[in-house]
Order: sequence, then structure tokens, then C-alpha cells
Amino acid sequence: MTLKEIAAEAGVSISTVSRVINKSSKCPASREVQDRIWEIVRRTGYTPNSSARELKLGSSYGAGSPSKSIACLFARVPAREADSFFGSLARSIEEEAFRYNYIMKYTFSAFEINYSNIFRLISDNHVDGLAVLGRCDKQLLKFLKQYFKCIVYTGLNSLDAKYDQIICDGYQAAVSAVEHLIQLGHSRIAYIGETEREDRYRGYCAALDKAGIPLKKELVSNVPLSFEGGYLGASSLIGNGCGASAFFCSNDVTAIGAMRAMKERGLSIPSDVSLISIDDIDAAQYLTPMLTTVHIPVAEMGQMAAKILIDRIEGGHSLPMRISLPYYIANRESCGTFRPPAYEQQV
Repeated sequence: MTLKEIAAEAGVSISTVSRVINKSSKCPASREVQDRIWEIVRRTGYTPNSSARELKLGSSYGAGSPSKSIACLFARVPAREADSFFGSLARSIEEEAFRYNYIMKYTFSAFEINYSNIFRLISDNHVDGLAVLGRCDKQLLKFLKQYFKCIVYTGLNSLDAKYDQIICDGYQAAVSAVEHLIQLGHSRIAYIGETEREDRYRGYCAALDKAGIPLKKELVSNVPLSFEGGYLGASSLIGNGCGASAFFCSNDVTAIGAMRAMKERGLSIPSDVSLISIDDIDAAQYLTPMLTTVHIPVAEMGQMAAKILIDRIEGGHSLPMRISLPYYIANRESCGTFRPPAYEQQV
């Protein structure tokens, strides 16, 4: 497979393909076009000219050797249903690995490992390392360790395991998000998201406790992190008259679902209720109102995960590494100062 052939299959110019796979800052291609090009690269096993790339990048990785490969596991969502956060994370890993002459050979999810074709893919794998995206339990990690010598984990929940980990601290991010609401005068703050073994829920509880605000079960909705989960969670809380003046959602996708439920019930954001979440996906700044959220450096997490995984594959380190990347609150329009909630009369 050549650049010319990739361009023909993708329906774009050779220069566009070159800019995409070389991560040019001047790349004009849409995300859809970029995804189409990377899908062709992954499916065909296209590798760049090693000598040319080493001259360009000044890299010693893969010098004089054929391209190596990695795999990617979506631990929390089916691979075909990867949301904007995990999809962007996987894309960043793939693009960074490609710079070092590694290709992402295949992706799969924790929900598929018992399928015969996926299990055969894992047991007969011919990849050099695995990137795990999102929290998983020790049983799954133990299973993966049987088949993958080199593993890196990246996500918002830290693992109690001796693996390379690239983390953006979901616990502290949640603490900061809830404290932001408290500083705006809110004290009756609802939570929408998962609660079991979830650092963001623990952060929510810790922030309330630090402020002397009691945790109330009627303000907690344990739902999957999805559009539907957010919609159902907010609908249930509001329908039960929870009386919250602010809502903290575990991620942006859940928050978007919650926003729809609030608007359907005639609630104005942030006049009636405030809303904050975590991730800062691309869509967050195009919502009405624009979503206040904790920015997670997804691209940098993916890039670092790829570098650490490749370094382990190449023998650069042997002890488990844990790298924590910073976050910040992207303060937009969905949070306002406390006003007594008016929606009890609207239910």
C-alpha cells in the first residue's frame, strides 16, 4: 500500500494523506476524513519509509527494522461505540505510535473478549504491546498479562496495579468541579454518573464533606456514562423533586443527555440550574449554553501513553511508571450563582 493508493481509496489527494499521517499543523482535513485515512492505514498495515521517517524525526526507534505494532483495548465501552473521549484517546495513541514506525494493528473491547474470534485474536496476537483505555479490574488485567508482555493504561481512575499508567486524576478533577459549584453558592448539588469503584464519585463525596455538606442519596443518580444515562438520570432526579440547584455529571456525554432532560422540563441553564462535568470534548463549546467542564488533556494522554508503551517495548525502562497530567476548569456558560430552584412548581 502506498500513499497514492490510500489517497485513491479515501477519495482525497496524496498531500492530504501525507499531512494527516504526519500530523501536520496545516492539515485541512475534517475529522471524518482523518478517521477514514487512519482506518485504511490500520486495515492495510501501511508503514512509512523507515529511513525517511528517522531522518525527519531524528528518532532511533525502529532504526533498520520493520514496523512494529500495538493493539488497543476499550475497557469501559464497546469499541464500535467509543465516545468522543475514548475515540480521541485511541486516535492520539495511534497517531503518536505511527511517528515511531508502529502501527495500531487492531482494537477490541473488554465486552468482546469472550467472543471466539476476539479471543483467538488475543491468544494468537502478533503485536508488541497493548494500550488499555479506561478503568478495568484486576481480573481483566491478569487475563491480559497472559497474552501481552507490554501494557500501558491510561484514564481518569488510577489502578492499584504495577503497570505503566498515564493518568489525569479524575478524583481531584471531580473535587475541583464540585468546589466550583460550592464557590458559586450552591449547596444542594446532585450527581449523575457511575458510583461503583468510580474516582469521580468519590471526589464528589469528598468535596461535599470538606464543605460540611451532607451527602444525600436522593441527589445521586447511578447511571451509565452515556447520553441516555444522563437523560434518564436527570429526568429521575427532577421528576422526584430532588430540589438540586446544581448538577455535577461524570462526563460531558452524560451532561449533554442531562441538558436535554432539563430543557424538556422547562428549566433554564444556568438561570434555574447550573451544570458542570468532566472531559471538555469538542462539542462542549458548541452547546447552548456552552458547557462548563473540566478540561482533560486527552491528546497529551494518548501521546504519552504511546511513548511510554514504545519505550517499554524497546527496553527503555522496566519499573512501572505512573505519570499524572494536569487539568483545568473550562469556565463557560452553564454555571451561575445560586438562586432558589423554581422547578418544584414546574414538575
